[in-house]
Amino acid sequence: MDSRRCKCQWCGMKIAAPIGAQTITCPRCQSVTQLQPARNYGFANFPTANNNMSPGFSAFPSRPGRMSPNANNFQPQQFNPMSPQINNIRPPAVHGRKRAVLCGITYRGHPKSLKGSINDVLSMRYFLVEKLGFPNASVVVLTEDEKDPYKYPTKANIRSALRWLVQGCQPGDSLVFHYSGHGTRVRDHDGDEIDGHDESLCPVDFETEGRILDDEINNTIVRPLPRGATLHGIIDTCFSGTFLDLPFLCRINRAGYFMWEDHRIRSYKGTNGGIAISISACDDHQNSGDTTAFTGFPTGALTYSFIQTLEQETKLTYGRLLMSMQKKIQEAQKGIGLNGEHETQEPQLSSSEQFDIHSRMVAI
Repeated sequence: MDSRRCKCQWCGMKIAAPIGAQTITCPRCQSVTQLQPARNYGFANFPTANNNMSPGFSAFPSRPGRMSPNANNFQPQQFNPMSPQINNIRPPAVHGRKRAVLCGITYRGHPKSLKGSINDVLSMRYFLVEKLGFPNASVVVLTEDEKDPYKYPTKANIRSALRWLVQGCQPGDSLVFHYSGHGTRVRDHDGDEIDGHDESLCPVDFETEGRILDDEINNTIVRPLPRGATLHGIIDTCFSGTFLDLPFLCRINRAGYFMWEDHRIRSYKGTNGGIAISISACDDHQNSGDTTAFTGFPTGALTYSFIQTLEQETKLTYGRLLMSMQKKIQEAQKGIGLNGEHETQEPQLSSSEQFDIHSRMVAI
């Protein structure tokens, strides 16, 4: 069926609407948007929900654009700094009991550019603000669509936003770091990784400015976390099992039995008394995926299944969250005919401390 692109007037999510439809219901916020009559632009040339993917896209576990460890041909869309002060990044000086940094990068211009990253961030912002009570002013969003040059997802801007997230953090604060974009593995040079590799975040300018390693992410937002404060990382990228470099990684089977792996080798990876939890898209050796199976538009499988589980289920524990997300992702794979063809994407849980995952869920 031919479709045209429109945007939810309430939460901003891009939606594929059938041509001729007068209204469309947003799959994220369930609001109804009145559609303007379509102009005659030649609808045969409009991208549809199915042809909007990169050439060769066939399976969301092999998410197009997720960079390989040796990727070296990325040419990001260049941001034109209008001032030499562009690197003096100052995110909003707004603090509250709830704060979040949401970063989504599509890497426009790259042959394997991502399609779902900005959708992921918009979905997460809506969920945090409308469902969990995060103040709008305490949610910093970094995407290529932002007009504020300080919110363009460069390495300098991401670093500054992460520092802002924990600056002045106090007991009782709830912090969230959500990332949807490229992830890679690089050789570990300081001997603190069991598998010999650091995980890394790829800013939009990573080819010229470099990646942000999990060591730095840990030092910036995990180590300073004071007693009584909580950090949740929701990491939708490849090779992300230990993306926050936390000391304990949970292993859980389909029956719900779990055990904690101790990833401490040489250095302390914990907090200053607070609790840090990372919920990531897959294990350190796995790929994550974009899929249109959930909404008809590309979204990260981890981001979508995380939000849907928290919205739909009550009395959640971390164990139940993991198992529910895994089930949703497996069903999506089967729904697009991938059963048995690709390795299943397995959401991961890591933490600054060990606990019973079936009896606990810290409020976000």
